[in-house]
Amino acid sequence: MKKLYLIITFILLAAGCTFQKPDYLNMINATELNQIMQREDIFLVDVHIPEQPHIKGTDLFIPYNEIEKYKDRLPKDKNTAIYLYCKGGPMGNAAARSLHELGYRNLFNLEGGAEAWKKAGFAFQ
Repeated sequence: MKKLYLIITFILLAAGCTFQKPDYLNMINATELNQIMQREDIFLVDVHIPEQPHIKGTDLFIPYNEIEKYKDRLPKDKNTAIYLYCKGGPMGNAAARSLHELGYRNLFNLEGGAEAWKKAGFAFQ
């Protein structure tokens, strides 16, 4: 019986470790983001606190935990693509959740955040 509990516990832990990103969020790596920025004008938001050096081309700084306070500065069209980043990724995920709750449906988060951007050798402001 003890063995069965251990097996069930292991299965539950393994299932938790395979957590996938929410279906409303698209992850994008630094190279992909840079290529998109070369081709089109995008809405890029730094959500890291405390404020950090911004990726060149950043449109707005909004603390990840204060999205609702700044909703008047966000695109009116809820289908506009919004690209988010923080230092490493998690604050971008939290900001995306808040944006999704406000009705935004085209959300991207920079995988690895500004650290990945820097490692790839791309510019900051």
